Amino acid sequence: MRREDLADEDCGIAQSLGVLGDWWTFLIVRDVAGGVTRFDALQRELGISRRALTERLAGLVADGVLSKEPYSTRPPRHDYVLTPKGQGLLPVLVALQDWGARHVLGDGSVSAGITADSAESRRVGELVGHALPPITLTRHDGIPVGLSVSSGPGSWTVLFCMPGAWAPAAQGYSPGWGEIPGAAGCTVEAMAYAAQHAAFAARGVVVHGVSTQRPDQQAAFAEHASLPYVLLSDEDVALAGALRLPTFRAGGVDRLKRVTLVVDPAGVVRAVQAPVTDPAGSAVEMLGVLDGLMGGVANSA
Repeated sequence: MRREDLADEDCGIAQSLGVLGDWWTFLIVRDVAGGVTRFDALQRELGISRRALTERLAGLVADGVLSKEPYSTRPPRHDYVLTPKGQGLLPVLVALQDWGARHVLGDGSVSAGITADSAESRRVGELVGHALPPITLTRHDGIPVGLSVSSGPGSWTVLFCMPGAWAPAAQGYSPGWGEIPGAAGCTVEAMAYAAQHAAFAARGVVVHGVSTQRPDQQAAFAEHASLPYVLLSDEDVALAGALRLPTFRAGGVDRLKRVTLVVDPAGVVRAVQAPVTDPAGSAVEMLGVLDGLMGGVANSA
């Protein structure tokens, strides 16, 4: 079904469906956002026929959702990448995933945490071994930072994702926030990583706290808590959409559930902490994970 088949010209939902077509299209956008950008890889991931995939990719390119970037001239081969128009679909994917996790796979209740052996836990666990796609987030000081390593090796990185932490008197917590299971504990977790910062630095590991808060909200909390590391804002849910991270919605905002990723210098996820059952002890646990991954680095903290 194309746009011209839909009679309601003024309805954004109808016109969007005219572009997106069927459910295969959503899955293509999902996988491209996650870094699967080549035809053969997309076909393997989706299990779709070559003809059907060709038709849907051509339609997404024609509608400006994807663009084709050549990586080989003989034979001609292309990467399919999201355009700004396509990136605008990431909040839609996050909303669909949250709705599915809550109402289709779950019992309809809201939770800021995930449980062991859940679909969310399994999905996050499958990130191990996958490279981060090109994603740019904003530091709490307003400086953009790229997470993927496409121009050379970087450092080991710990990304601890959390629902949000605010400075006292800041208008950030949603009504009933304390009643949402798993929402409390972000300040405790952030301070736990601050307490172990020297130990992470001794291992050459960079720590970032990630939430969907605005950078100015994060900056206020970082100053209040005297954090020795940088917070990153995923307010446009670029990271959540690309990695299909678990989210929940509170106060009209998509929030990240508590998950921790360990990323190696090549930008590949090497370990995942999910669920995070003890925010106060999560930093020490990650130091142990890193020592195992890095060959038993001596604890010099």
